Amino acid sequence: MSRAARSLLLALPQRAFNEKYRPLLRCRSRYVICYGGAGSGKSYFLAQRYVLRLLERPMCNVLVVRQVQRTNRDSTFALLRQVIRRWKLGDYFRVAEGDMRMVCTLNGNSVIFAGMDDAEKLKSVTFPRGELTDIWVEEASQVSERDFNQLDIRLRGGHSEKQICISFNPISANHWLKRRFFDRRCPNATVVHSTYRDNRFLDADYCALLESYRTTDPYYYDVYCLGQWGVYGRTVFDAHAVNRRLAAAPSDGTRGRFVFDWRYDAECGEKRPDADSVRFVEDSAGEIVIYRAPEPGVPYVIGADTAGEGSDFFAAQVLDHRTGAQAAVLHSAYDEDVFAHQIFCLGVYYNRALVGIEANFSTYPIRELARCGYTHQYVREVEDAFTHRMTQSYGVRTTAVTRPVMLANLVRVVRDEPDTLCDRGTLNELLTFVRNEKGRAEAQANAHDDLVMALAIAHYIRPQQTDAAVPPPKPPPALPPELADDAPAAGNGVMNW
Repeated sequence: MSRAARSLLLALPQRAFNEKYRPLLRCRSRYVICYGGAGSGKSYFLAQRYVLRLLERPMCNVLVVRQVQRTNRDSTFALLRQVIRRWKLGDYFRVAEGDMRMVCTLNGNSVIFAGMDDAEKLKSVTFPRGELTDIWVEEASQVSERDFNQLDIRLRGGHSEKQICISFNPISANHWLKRRFFDRRCPNATVVHSTYRDNRFLDADYCALLESYRTTDPYYYDVYCLGQWGVYGRTVFDAHAVNRRLAAAPSDGTRGRFVFDWRYDAECGEKRPDADSVRFVEDSAGEIVIYRAPEPGVPYVIGADTAGEGSDFFAAQVLDHRTGAQAAVLHSAYDEDVFAHQIFCLGVYYNRALVGIEANFSTYPIRELARCGYTHQYVREVEDAFTHRMTQSYGVRTTAVTRPVMLANLVRVVRDEPDTLCDRGTLNELLTFVRNEKGRAEAQANAHDDLVMALAIAHYIRPQQTDAAVPPPKPPPALPPELADDAPAAGNGVMNW
C-alpha cells in the first residue's frame, strides 16, 4: 500500500462504520453474507469496505453484480461514489460515468458494474490490471442459484485471495440462499444479520416509520424490518407467530434412527420386529430428531404423511397428547417398508402411541404396521359401497371434507399455541404454506408440506387417544424348536437404516 493510501486510511475514524459490521473489515472468508431488514446499512457498509480494499490492497479488482445491470446506477454505483465523495477521496479515483467503471489512481485497482441479465457480456469482463479478486452480489435474492454458481466458478484460480460478498433481504423462506448457507452450515462463510436498530446513521423519521409497523403490520415488521425469513403470497398460518417461534426455537434435538431385532412369531407364522429390542441410536445423519424423550405413563400421538406419488418425503410428527407439544419428528425419503418399521419403533418408544397414517395413496405402511402387531392405530369409519353400512378402517384420509378441518385446527394451534412447536423444519414449512390463486392451501412452488400435513394429522387424531399410555402387549410365544434353524434367533438380524 502506498504512503498516500496509508495516510488516508489512518485518518478514517472507527466511528465511520456501524459497529455491527466492523468485524468484517478484515474478514478473509470465501463468502461474506450480509442480510437483514430495511435500513440496516448493509449495502452502504459494503460500499465503504470496497473503497477501503481498493485503496489498501496491492491487487483488488471488484465485479459488482445485480440481476439487472441498469439497476446498479442508482444503487451500488451511487453508493461507492457517495463514500468516495464523503471521505473526500475524489482525487484518488477516476470514475467513468457512462460505462460505470472506477479506477483507483494510486494502484490501478478497479471496479466494474454488471448485470446477470447479460450473461455473455459478463463473461467478457476484463480488468486493465490484474485478475478478478472480489465479487459483490447485491440483492442476491433476485439472482438464481445457477447464475451464482457461474460467478463462483469464475472467481477461482490465479494467485490472489478471492472473496464473494452477498447482500440481500431474506424475503422468501423457500429460497436457495437459505438452503445453501443457512439450512446447512457453510464452513467458509461469515454471516452477519442486521436490522435498522444496528444502523446508528439512520434518519430518525425513517426509523420511526419502521417501528410503526410493529403494531400496524406485525408480519411486515418481522420480514421487512427485522429481516426474518418470510414468504411471497398469502400465508395460511400466522407468519408473525411462526417467525417469533423460529427466533426463539430451542436446540436441534438429538438426531438418529431406530434399530431393532426380528423375532419369529409362531402364532402368525412369520417374522415381526421385536418390540422389546427397539432402541434409538444417535447419528448426525439420522432421519429422526427427538426433542423430548418419552415420559413414563404419558400418552402420545403420531401423525404420519406418506410420500404420495413419490415426489414428497415421508414425515411423522410425535406429539404429547396432553399438551400438543412436539416430541419428535421423522422426515426422510424412505422405502415404504422402512418407513413402516420406523413408525413401529416410534410408536413403541413413545409408550405405544396412537398412530395415524395418511391413507390417500398407499395403505401399505398401515397394513405393514398391523402385520407387525401394532394395532393402536387411528380408526376411521368408511361406508361400504355395496351394503352402505359403516365399517371401520385404519388410517387417515385427507379429503375435501377432512383436509380443511385439519388445517383449520392447525391454524388455531399455530396462532394460539406456538410454544408447542420446536422443529425448525416444520416451522419453515409453515411459512411456505400459502393459498394459491384459487384459494387452495398448499406448499409454495418448489417447497414441501410433508411436515405440515403430518402435524395436521397428529392434531386431528388426538381426540381418539386416551388420557393414559397404552400398556405394552404380551410378548409373543417362544420360537418352536422345530423352526429354530429356519428363523433368526432373538438378538440377531438387527436392521439399521
